[in-house]
Amino acid sequence: MTALVTAGITIRATPERVYEALIDWESQGTWIPLTTVRVTEGDGGVGSVVEAVTGVGPASFVDVMRVEALEPPYTIRVMHVGKLVRGPGVFRCVRRGDGATDLEWRERLELPGGRAGRLGWPLVRPGAEASLKWGLRRLARQLETTAW
Repeated sequence: MTALVTAGITIRATPERVYEALIDWESQGTWIPLTTVRVTEGDGGVGSVVEAVTGVGPASFVDVMRVEALEPPYTIRVMHVGKLVRGPGVFRCVRRGDGATDLEWRERLELPGGRAGRLGWPLVRPGAEASLKWGLRRLARQLETTAW
């Protein structure tokens, strides 16, 4: 079974600026809650492998992603290929007429744990979506208040 997790926000910055912040993989830890990100293979471009460690101490997990497509300044596609998190993810930037950007973050994840994972998902989903939204609000604050 797969689960869809989405979050969106309007950021008062151009798609080019938002896109550049998103593909600065290692800086994602400044806005994604409790996360450290690093490129483990490649230069961060298509085909690169990116590793995100989320959580604290023993309550953390590793999310391994392969960069599938970069379509500047609008779309970034990754494939989560780790043991726990698997499935496609996408960031989409849409230019608004007022100079801002609508940013959508979507993850379609294969639920681990078989039946237990399916039964537990309704309990986990609100926290997962809240975490994405929190991260996007932090990114928006960074982009709206500093030079990236």
